Amino acid sequence: MKEYNLIINGNNYTVVINELEGTLAEVEVNGTPFQVTFDKPIKTSPISQVARTPRTAAPPAARTAPAGQATPSGATHTINSPLPGVILEVNVKEGDTVKSGQKLVVLEAMKMENNIEADRDGVITSIKVNKGDSVLEGAPLIIMN
Repeated sequence: MKEYNLIINGNNYTVVINELEGTLAEVEVNGTPFQVTFDKPIKTSPISQVARTPRTAAPPAARTAPAGQATPSGATHTINSPLPGVILEVNVKEGDTVKSGQKLVVLEAMKMENNIEADRDGVITSIKVNKGDSVLEGAPLIIMN
């Protein structure tokens, strides 16, 4: 497993390469898993091939309740970016109580404005983006409980 800290358009990204085989890699960008394909095979040392460990389920604290269900006390729920784009507006602040369907963030993607709405009732515990930030698909935007 290798970890890289990248700055893209002024935004910090932590990229962890979990598994690499031929041209296919399993990576995590700011904690969000992706599968990527390289244009040619990446050479790896024999030691890194032996040291691989199987992937396990996320720790209990990282799991969330299915949409439409209340989260257990203390559990969190993350609203992720559905596609890459730029944050135009953040319509909530930490501590706000929100209702399902309430607009949280406006994301510009492919020259279209997309309203990112709460998929359940809850309280905003953390805002991971600011106006003007570029985000990748699956990047965490809002954490609520």
